[in-house]
Amino acid sequence: MILPIIAYGDPVLRKIGVDIDKEYPGLSELIENMKETMANAQGVGLAAPQIGKAIRLFIVDTTPFAEDEELENEERNFLGAFKKVFINAKILKEEGEEWPFNEGCLSIPDVREDVFRQEKITIEYLDENFEKHTDVIDGLAARVVQHEYDHIEGILFTDKISSLKKRLIKKKLENISKGKVNPDYRMKFPSLKRK
Repeated sequence: MILPIIAYGDPVLRKIGVDIDKEYPGLSELIENMKETMANAQGVGLAAPQIGKAIRLFIVDTTPFAEDEELENEERNFLGAFKKVFINAKILKEEGEEWPFNEGCLSIPDVREDVFRQEKITIEYLDENFEKHTDVIDGLAARVVQHEYDHIEGILFTDKISSLKKRLIKKKLENISKGKVNPDYRMKFPSLKRK
C-alpha cells in the first residue's frame, strides 16, 4: 500500500526514533509498504519518520541512481544493486574527505541543495530478519544511508546547509508545510491536519 509522505514542518520529522524489536506490530507489512511508497515517489531512500512513525527503521534502494545518465558509469553500476533495510542502525564511524552532492528529500519536494558529507561510513544495523550486520559503505550509497540515518535522528538535510541558503529557501519550506506544493506522490501536510 502506498502511504502518504509526511511533509516538512511536521514534528515527527524532528523526533529521534526509538529502537524496535521483532514483535513490532505489522513490521513486514510496514517494510513492504515503505518500499512501495518509495518506489512510487521515485526515491532512493525512505525513513519511518517520513511516514509518521518515530522508529529506527529506514530503507535504501539506489536503483534510480543506476539509471541517472549524469552519474559516472562505475557509480551507476555499483549503485544499481544497493538495496537494504536498516533497523536500529547506528553509524559507528564516518571518515574520508567531505564532498558535496546535490541532495533532495521526499518530505521536502522541489528543494535541492549541495550537502557536504564524508565519503565512507561504518554502520551497525539489523536487517528485516533481525540479523546483525556491520558494513563499511562508501560513495553515493554511503550518502543515501547518511541522509536516511539523519531522519531517524530527527535531522533534515536542510539543517546541513549554510545560513544564507537557509534564508533563501525559507519561503519554499513554509509553502511546503502549508501544502502549497504539488509533488507527483501522496503527501500529508502539517498545516492541513484537522484540528
